[in-house]
Amino acid sequence: MCRGLDSLPITCLERAKELKALFGSLLQKSDHSITAASKKNDKLKLNVNEPLKWKESFEKLLSSQNGLCLFRAFLVSEFSEENIAFYLACEDFRSTKTSKLAAKATKIYDEFIGCDAPREVNLDHLTKAITKENLEEPNQSCFDLAQAKIYTLMEKDCYPRFLKSSTYLEMTRKAKRG
Repeated sequence: MCRGLDSLPITCLERAKELKALFGSLLQKSDHSITAASKKNDKLKLNVNEPLKWKESFEKLLSSQNGLCLFRAFLVSEFSEENIAFYLACEDFRSTKTSKLAAKATKIYDEFIGCDAPREVNLDHLTKAITKENLEEPNQSCFDLAQAKIYTLMEKDCYPRFLKSSTYLEMTRKAKRG
């Protein structure tokens, strides 16, 4: 099932549009930081050199709120947004209260891993089986193996394509000129 950009949270789409507009205006600005209001009226501070740091490592891209948002938008355009959605769901799962672990684990499994999951991620049979077995006694680390596999998939496959994408290359060119 193809959901495209509609599956992204509205705040992420707005931030991606903001970032594109901000970087588009770099040629007309002489300072090295640009500020724009986000939906919640907080200020989005953007260092024009930020996109250059995203190339240093996949971890630096994911640790940047702006980078994560643009990477997620890129994955939507490539019809593989479920990977980052699963990764982020696993990150959120780690901070879940013990009393809610079982319900949340089942929800994540059903959405991303189980048979006919609506946003199924690309995992091998063994990883799926181990993850399903982990759900019998859920704890904060029951998705660790599956999450690591998806992280590696994104790092080795999606991330290099993102770095070669026209949007990212245009941002880095403008950052270098800025």
